[in-house]
Amino acid sequence: MQAIQFEQIGGPEVLKLVDVPRPSAGPGQVVVRNKFAGVNFIDTYFRSGVYPANLPGTLGQEAAGEVVEIGSGVSNLKIGDHVAYLGNQDTYAQYSVTLASRATKFDPSEISMECVAAVLLQGLTAHTLVTRSYKVRSGDWVLVQAGAGGTGRLIIQMCKHLGARVIATTSNDAKAEIARQAGADHVINYTEESVPEAVLRIVPEGVHVVYDGVGKATFSGSIASLRREGSMVSFGNASGTVPPVQLFDLSAKNLCLLRPRLYGYIVTDEEYQRHLNAVFDLVKCGKLDIQIFKTYELKDAAQSHIDLQARKTTGKLLISIP
Repeated sequence: MQAIQFEQIGGPEVLKLVDVPRPSAGPGQVVVRNKFAGVNFIDTYFRSGVYPANLPGTLGQEAAGEVVEIGSGVSNLKIGDHVAYLGNQDTYAQYSVTLASRATKFDPSEISMECVAAVLLQGLTAHTLVTRSYKVRSGDWVLVQAGAGGTGRLIIQMCKHLGARVIATTSNDAKAEIARQAGADHVINYTEESVPEAVLRIVPEGVHVVYDGVGKATFSGSIASLRREGSMVSFGNASGTVPPVQLFDLSAKNLCLLRPRLYGYIVTDEEYQRHLNAVFDLVKCGKLDIQIFKTYELKDAAQSHIDLQARKTTGKLLISIP
């Protein structure tokens, strides 16, 4: 089968299309013929060495496809079922193996294969952030950094669904319009004005929570935008990792700082299925608008990383698996 691999840590150019053996299903597992795989910033972290990776390395955290092989002890799925699942850095490939308990069946007549692949990781991330990291309540003020990105758009929509008031940051007018269409009440162009100054003009006491997936470049401004007893949820490193934090700096406003990891919220099968089904329900009832920015061929996976890291994208990136 065909898959994307990298033999050394580096830039997008290290990603190569290679032929590798097809995996087999062990006990409690299924093999999925992938149709679409999602592209995420975490993929670039493994490729570039921000996160450790075994070499030769493979990539991919999510996919949607069709079950083609079932291991012993599997009773919840059958061959031919359409499923979505979180991968183990292995979904940039024609076939992947996954635990049957973590493969969620869906009906393509209710939600498309592309939509499922596009919403899986970012949808789970957004849903756990707004319900677990900080439980957004009606009337809360929320700041979403990079509000036009894939995860940012979903956070905005979920916060509005929960009754919050949302301020989003973007880098230009086109992205500002995307954030507004997602439901943002206010949009700040961070290239033209100070984010904390603009936030405090809108809500002088500051926001209840900041969701920041940008990292190094926005961290201090996010902290300055919070009200007393506010929560800073730092969940990504798009601009680089956040430098060491002096905990004493949080005490002036009794702030809460979290650096959550999605997989820490979906440890059990019950947690995983509960959050994912909630996301699918929001999509099916029209509460989440999923925007796919571009779909790349498997051989062009490197270009998807180039575009993602250049911040040229405003929605989800997918890889179509031949």
